[in-house]
Amino acid sequence: MAKIVRFHQSGNADVLRLEDVPPKEPGSAEVRIKVEAFALNRAEVYFREDQYIHPPSLPSRIGYDAAGVIDAVGEGVTNVAVGDRVATYPAFNQGQYGVYGDWAIVPAHAVIKYPTHLAPEEAATIGVQYMTGYFALFEHGKLKQGDRILITAASSSTGVAAINLAKSVGATVIATTRTSAKKQQLKDLGADHVIVTQKEDLVKTVLDITKGAGVEVIYDPIAGRTIETYAEMIVPTGVIVIYGVLDTTPVTFPIFPLLIKGAQIYPYKVFDFTGLPIVNLKVQPEAVERAKTSIVEKLRDGSLKTVIAKQFPLEQIADAHRFMESNQQVGKIVVTT
Repeated sequence: MAKIVRFHQSGNADVLRLEDVPPKEPGSAEVRIKVEAFALNRAEVYFREDQYIHPPSLPSRIGYDAAGVIDAVGEGVTNVAVGDRVATYPAFNQGQYGVYGDWAIVPAHAVIKYPTHLAPEEAATIGVQYMTGYFALFEHGKLKQGDRILITAASSSTGVAAINLAKSVGATVIATTRTSAKKQQLKDLGADHVIVTQKEDLVKTVLDITKGAGVEVIYDPIAGRTIETYAEMIVPTGVIVIYGVLDTTPVTFPIFPLLIKGAQIYPYKVFDFTGLPIVNLKVQPEAVERAKTSIVEKLRDGSLKTVIAKQFPLEQIADAHRFMESNQQVGKIVVTT
């Protein structure tokens, strides 16, 4: 019997259940995937806890990132065929289409044919981290060769992907991490400079590194008190992308100095581009195609790489979630089926 992961109530990792559920047939514009591996994202922890941008409808599937082989297609599907190796990306309601398990049905538009040199475990890491980073850095940030980017909380999977994406176009990367434990790993992954925020003054160090100029792009999932320092570190007409709120501390937003500098500020979700009907977000098809094309090309030529922090078997899905919540990882957590 085929197995999927569902939860019947919101809560900690213990609510995740591995259940025997036979594969369904894909509907119109849908594909079914024999899943070989899937990757975890912080969004799925929030979704499991009912702290996400939309609530789960119980019992709920879960998960955005998977890789495997298409074994059935629904009516009207023309972009892929049975036998294609694909990875999924976040362009659907994970409660309805979640990919945790050894089979999944997703909208046909929400898959990428990945380069064949990648193992399924590697391909499963593509979707959330690289699509999220691509739109932030290149559609919003217009990052280019010679620019400087500050990537905060850089040891997360999205942070590591952003380092990779920024280096792929010749940008200078300044990464931050709270402690020294992950500093060398971030350097090994390509960061030009790593600031340990528990020991170093963020603003002073950024300005020292850039000789007083600041950075063209800030890519930040922290918000909180960090917001109060944005104006000091961003160049005139620079771009600030806030894609998370790890620090919920109330702050004073430095609107006047940011207005003087002409900085552009984007509260950002990947769904702003990929679409999520349940919260009335529409897909931006041209931007999505640019992202897919760029990511696949860079994976194929080796300028983008996958970083796997740890692998778990499907039977240990709760342990995999607990490991994510421990914040020990650098890169993606992968589950194999």
